Amino acid sequence: MKINAECIRCMLNRNIDTAQLHGNDQQVTDFTFDLMRMFLDCPEDVSSPYFAPQISQLYTKHFGLSPDRYAEEKAISNRFVLERIEQISDLVAQSEDQLHAAFQFAILGNYIDYSALQGEVRFDTLDGMLQKAKQFHVDKDTFAQLRTDLSTGKNLLYLTDNAGEIGFDRIFAEEIHRQFPQLSITFCVRGGPTLNDATREDAAIVGIPFPVIDNGSLIPGTVLAQASKDLLDALAKADVIIAKGQANAETLMDTGHGYNVYYAFLAKCIRFTKRFNTPKLSPVLVREPR
Repeated sequence: MKINAECIRCMLNRNIDTAQLHGNDQQVTDFTFDLMRMFLDCPEDVSSPYFAPQISQLYTKHFGLSPDRYAEEKAISNRFVLERIEQISDLVAQSEDQLHAAFQFAILGNYIDYSALQGEVRFDTLDGMLQKAKQFHVDKDTFAQLRTDLSTGKNLLYLTDNAGEIGFDRIFAEEIHRQFPQLSITFCVRGGPTLNDATREDAAIVGIPFPVIDNGSLIPGTVLAQASKDLLDALAKADVIIAKGQANAETLMDTGHGYNVYYAFLAKCIRFTKRFNTPKLSPVLVREPR
């Protein structure tokens, strides 16, 4: 999805708001000018996540912030999920449709997004949402097609999004493996610290029991032009791809890639709520035609 005026306005507003928490008026003004130059100098066909590494560099340049500035939030998120993973697994096991229940919790986990939901992520809210996860409903036909593809496929590539959320993804993937043991499952994380996205370290912390590769990039999404060889090989082999999170949708959707991708996320910005005609934080599952 190419960046548009709505995306630029959103990124400007969110980052200026964040910058004001870290510096004085002159620092914020200088930061804002650099931010605007970045947009003016960008290639024409990029999506919003493309800018994350550059914006991170601007926070370091102007305010001395660490490139891994969400490290504390990531640690808290992983701990939150680990403390509840047994409870969630039990709720899945007690469900009539265990695959669907595991998916509902996985898509709920997409709430843990400190960048898109700036200032809105609260773990007491997430605790309450856990009790309502089974009320999360997506298009039935699309989920039925996903179930069919999982039952007949040989290789599943799971593109992850945020730290903490990856623990919910573990529960879903374990249920997939239990029901469809013929599937070889591979997890893909980011190439290094970027926002609060999951890395190899986060995958290890939450105990992902499947092979883990990284996308070779600090862009919080899946930009094929910057993908690692491991990721390109996994994409080529995959019969089914689950792309979690809005950033994976932003970077892959509408690019004509030809893969069998199911995008699963909570709609968090006006561009997605308009496109899918749904309220903010509504669950979305959509399959892109090959």
